[in-house]
Amino acid sequence: MADSDTGGAEGVGAPAVRPPTDITRGRRPSTTREHIARQALDLFDRRGFDATTVDEIASAVGISRRTFFRYYDSKRDVVWGEFDAEMVRLRDQLMGAPRDEPMMEVLRRAVVATNRFGAGELDELRIRMGLISTVPALVAHSAVRYAEWCDVVADFVARRVGGSPKSLGPQTVARAALGAAMAAFACWARHDSDDLTGEVDRAFRLLATGFDEKPLRLWVTGDPQSSSSGS
Repeated sequence: MADSDTGGAEGVGAPAVRPPTDITRGRRPSTTREHIARQALDLFDRRGFDATTVDEIASAVGISRRTFFRYYDSKRDVVWGEFDAEMVRLRDQLMGAPRDEPMMEVLRRAVVATNRFGAGELDELRIRMGLISTVPALVAHSAVRYAEWCDVVADFVARRVGGSPKSLGPQTVARAALGAAMAAFACWARHDSDDLTGEVDRAFRLLATGFDEKPLRLWVTGDPQSSSSGS
């Protein structure tokens, strides 16, 4: 049975990145991916992800169903936003860093840089994160997205230390880094904070300590600076 919320074969697997000219040709000037996403997230927030159809999103935006699929391959891709572009940015940040800069410093800076959001974007981000963590279809699909993120990090680590990106060292760093990022997002969402980048930065500084007991205890008790000055 065909999935009514996908545009066909392109809705299966990772969506292709289309050139802007293919996306915007013949569309109303007021229609953008951001506008569609904003309307869709509002509907998801009010009605629920599963209860909202592509036809309803298209109607709210004032476009046809066919036009919706020129912008997004599926309903779930709206929730993930510009994930593919962010992976390109993350890779560029990692690969463009000086070779003499410590690996974990590069990783921290790159992840922080790709998780900077304006004040007006944080409310939408909370909706996205809530959907990704609670809607079964999105929870399942998140494994694919997180694997793509880990692949980028593992490739960077392997280039720094040698070996294959699939070997234990690069995979351990990549998956630990993913855990740190997810912990930062979870704490940010739970505490209703506006300082997402600060949470990410702190999580990756903690990761860089290697979870040695003494610095970890200092982090937990709220004095992380002391952990870097004691030895």
